[in-house]
Amino acid sequence: MAEHPAYPVGLRLTGRRVVVLGAGQVAQRRLPALIAAGADILLVSPEATPSVEAMADAGELAWERRPYADGDLADAWYALIATSDAQANAQASAEGERHRVWCVRSDDADAATAWTPATGHSEGVTVAVLTTDVKGRDPRHTAAIRDAVVEGLRDGTLVAPHHRTRAPGVALVGGGPGDPDLITVRGRRLLAEADVVIADRLGPRDLLAELPPHVEVIDAAKIPYGRYMAQEAINNALIEHAKLGKRVVRLKGGDPYVYGRGMEEVQALAEAGIACTVVPGVSSSISVPGAAGIPVTHRGVAHEFTVVSGHVAPDDERSLVDWPSLAKLTGTLVVLMGVDKIGRIAETLVAHGKSADTPVALIQEGTTAAQRRVDATLATVAETVRTQDVKPPAVIVIGAVVNVGPEASV
Repeated sequence: MAEHPAYPVGLRLTGRRVVVLGAGQVAQRRLPALIAAGADILLVSPEATPSVEAMADAGELAWERRPYADGDLADAWYALIATSDAQANAQASAEGERHRVWCVRSDDADAATAWTPATGHSEGVTVAVLTTDVKGRDPRHTAAIRDAVVEGLRDGTLVAPHHRTRAPGVALVGGGPGDPDLITVRGRRLLAEADVVIADRLGPRDLLAELPPHVEVIDAAKIPYGRYMAQEAINNALIEHAKLGKRVVRLKGGDPYVYGRGMEEVQALAEAGIACTVVPGVSSSISVPGAAGIPVTHRGVAHEFTVVSGHVAPDDERSLVDWPSLAKLTGTLVVLMGVDKIGRIAETLVAHGKSADTPVALIQEGTTAAQRRVDATLATVAETVRTQDVKPPAVIVIGAVVNVGPEASV
């Protein structure tokens, strides 16, 4: 019989019996997709990996703890044959042929009646790649093609402008701590689909250079606001462009809800009746210390970490921070926006019981090419900031974790 390429098709398995023979690594990889498809799964295997056993314990599939027996495939629509017993695999495959059940064989693809494609997902689209070369099947090659297509869909490079389907509205995108590679894939894709980008000074600036020429980029710090407060002016700009039917991305540094005033913008958009999507970002409070080789928690050293804003000094009546309580904590204290106030912060912590020898690290321009780390103690940090000319943006880490490990980079 002449060899022909496989015919690609999508199986709708909701409520339909699927039999999986074997519960090893192959089943562990394939079962989540079958569960997500809503299949009625019968797993037949004397043993299972811990992950597969957890699926059974959670009620996601029915597990019969025994070897394959003739008749197991009688009521199946589809079968995955993946046992370590070659004879049992061959017998099950023959049964599938008799009952006209499409069977995947993990041990012998040539003897199978179905192949599993390399699949990936992006925003409601499933990418499935099968080779057309029957004799030269190379799973690594199909997986590489799958990865390239999915990545293109996620970052927008494979979607032509006139094919974009996202409705007008606003997306608040957390850009991460500065390194453009640390934005989420969803955030990068929304940037690629934007008509207007309103960017913060602390956002990942390198990403703006990747935008197509037609995209209008607005520096949030330079929006004219006259008698309005700057934040109100930003809110108005978001609303104005969205009402013109444009796709607007508000690109913020770190995470929109960690000292990013993201909720204020969400509330303003809601009052204006404008749809808003919030895309979380990698917060500098964790990622920047990590990039400098500092874990915010470490076994036997710190069981908690606290993130606090330092833009208002401890003795300022506007401060909402309970500094005396923070001084009594034994874990890690991460201070954002506190470079110019760190002297008074250190004095306050020491005055309320924190040791003056407590280690302090200041990480300037974290995760970027300009990153640098300066170490001190609560007793010396104010002078160190002055003599080392530490400038914002910088993340300040206070606690024993500063001395746990060597400097590292992400």
